[in-house]
Amino acid sequence: MLAESHDLACRTLSLKEGDRFAGVDWEASSGGAVFVRGSTAWLDCSVYSEVPAGDHAIVLLTIHGLRAEPEAPPLVFHGSRFRRLAAL
Repeated sequence: MLAESHDLACRTLSLKEGDRFAGVDWEASSGGAVFVRGSTAWLDCSVYSEVPAGDHAIVLLTIHGLRAEPEAPPLVFHGSRFRRLAAL
């Protein structure tokens, strides 16, 4: 889960063409999972199943490992823009 400071990395990773990892600070686990450094949370997962849902698919994952950085605020994308998560 990307952190608030990863807005540019998010846009780069979402590209449909070219090198999606260009300029993104990442590392890979021994099993091949890719983790973006500085993220709010890392989940080492594999696909359990996929469920069709209209023009999308819902992907269910098996989580093999995780790491959280609770001090890193999460990146939130809502209403076609990045926003800060705020508690009321």
